[in-house]
Amino acid sequence: MRVVSMAALVWITLASFANAHEVFPTIGDMEVVDDQITFRLEGNFESIVAGIDLDGLEDTEAAPEADIYDTLRALEPDALGAQMQAYWPNMADQITVLSGGEPVALSLTSFDVPEVGDVEVVRQSTLVFQGTLPDGAQDMQIEWPSEYGVLVLRQVGVEGGWDGYLSGGGLTDPVSLAGGDEMSGGEAFMRFIPVGVEHIVPLGLDHILFVLGLFFLSVKMRPLLWQVTAFTAAHTVTLALATMGYVNIPDEHMWIVESIIAASIVYVAVENIFTDGLNPWRPAIIFCFGLLHGLGFASVLTAYGLPDGAVLPALLGFNIGVELGQLLCIAIAFIIVVSAIRLSEDGKANKPAAWVYMAIAILVVPLAIIPVSALGADAVEAYLPLLFMVAALSGLCAASCAVERFESYRHMVAMPASIGIALIGAYWVVERVFL
Repeated sequence: MRVVSMAALVWITLASFANAHEVFPTIGDMEVVDDQITFRLEGNFESIVAGIDLDGLEDTEAAPEADIYDTLRALEPDALGAQMQAYWPNMADQITVLSGGEPVALSLTSFDVPEVGDVEVVRQSTLVFQGTLPDGAQDMQIEWPSEYGVLVLRQVGVEGGWDGYLSGGGLTDPVSLAGGDEMSGGEAFMRFIPVGVEHIVPLGLDHILFVLGLFFLSVKMRPLLWQVTAFTAAHTVTLALATMGYVNIPDEHMWIVESIIAASIVYVAVENIFTDGLNPWRPAIIFCFGLLHGLGFASVLTAYGLPDGAVLPALLGFNIGVELGQLLCIAIAFIIVVSAIRLSEDGKANKPAAWVYMAIAILVVPLAIIPVSALGADAVEAYLPLLFMVAALSGLCAASCAVERFESYRHMVAMPASIGIALIGAYWVVERVFL
């Protein structure tokens, strides 16, 4: 039981990785009128002025400059505008715009800042800057600094305008100022698959725990298929409706959706404790919860922006990416627990298997953190909760394999894991409603 307690404790501590202030892409339009190229960007510029490195960052509170960011977030519009005016020369030096291979000097045109409002909600300001193109300019290239995060940029005012997803630094390919570089449906489809996967693994810890809550209901495949099908159908519907503009949840009310998503995690996990099979109403309830998860997915997809001429392929690619991310979570969980399930069905103990599981539980975090750390501190922050989850689940499986007991998997793996998931979900409910 000591192993079970320790593994469950590790599982519960995953709640401490909850993110309060997500980092979203900057969304912008680019337009050329006569010889002037104008960029109109909407985003969270307090984080840029604060000097936060947004490359791969999920939560502004995790940055060393978090206190500076919070101070800027509380400034009145005029005061923040003055801060941007002072910072602009540095920002202009970081942004590179070329036309015909020649640099284009950029000047700040305007910076519109909303009122302070709720400081716990990201403030979306509008930054406009422009430059003069050289005579006879036919194309342009732009480099958006990696430390400024992701920029989704659209070319407007022309037919077949270009759509760009800028991250990680580096110049774009030349973009025709006359248009015609619009992203094709196939390009949009392929580009948004990894966006969907990333939203689940590693960024969607709440969605991962919900899917694992479905997984731990039963060792049989049929109940899992019913649940996953209901969840997929539901979130696909609301993802499409919200993305197409038929359903709209204001940003200031998204906390309600996020709170119910956390509550859905609690529900499925608690029900796992009191039943080991699929009852008639569970798929219907999961379908309802899936509708809300779809709204959460849509808020992310909307923040990234969709290419005007390829909305449906991009939407389909993102949704497939989400499904691949969910299937990846289920596959990893199954690979971890399959030996424990087989031994549980035979009612046999297997000490070598228990030692293997225990070795995985002890070594997975320190061994995996070495290659992950090569990707940067933000990657470590993103993947560390998942590594702890693997360690905790392996520890529970070690305990299950060490005892001679029928259904030891349910009592020593599925139920403790469900308890841990329920506690994390409950923590998130409290955090999202009251904190």
